[in-house]
Amino acid sequence: ISPAAHPSRKVFLQTHHHIVVSIDCLTLITMRVLALLALYVAGASAFVTGGTSFVGKPVYNMEPTAVQAPRSGSSSLQMMRHRKGFKKLGKPADQRKALLRALTTETIRHGRIKTTLVRAKAVRKHVDHMIELGKRGDLHARRQALGWMYDKQLVHSLFEAAPERYADRNGGYTRVLRTVARQGDNAKMAIIELV
Repeated sequence: ISPAAHPSRKVFLQTHHHIVVSIDCLTLITMRVLALLALYVAGASAFVTGGTSFVGKPVYNMEPTAVQAPRSGSSSLQMMRHRKGFKKLGKPADQRKALLRALTTETIRHGRIKTTLVRAKAVRKHVDHMIELGKRGDLHARRQALGWMYDKQLVHSLFEAAPERYADRNGGYTRVLRTVARQGDNAKMAIIELV
């Protein structure tokens, strides 16, 4: 039957032509989606441990060893501190000096103070030096101590008491005792005290 004989046939053929074009586009899109899915599956199969494409050990099956396990409270990567003169205490030079002077003064005033472990170890040499100056007792030593400590009366009392208190001791005038970690930030704490 020719389209001229039946006018509805002509409309059907035009409509059918659009459907065929739509089916062809749909088929092309479906093929592209299937090809993309095949690529995803092929890429994901590279990570399957039973397959032959992955030859390394899976991460979740590796047993931690003593070398790999980091120590608690510190980083697993530590550099050696060769030829490093002192701890910087996380402060610029002027603030660090003021902190060490204040800690030295308070340690000598109270006999024992509680501070962080790193600060206690850093201030220990300064407290020992002030006691050495007090044992020496001359004018230059007194002026050096006055230049470091904040309390003038404390320096005078140190110079009176140090020679007889530490007469038989040639060093090691302070003791650093570790205590429990600080509550807020888990910092290592210590007590520095005069012996």
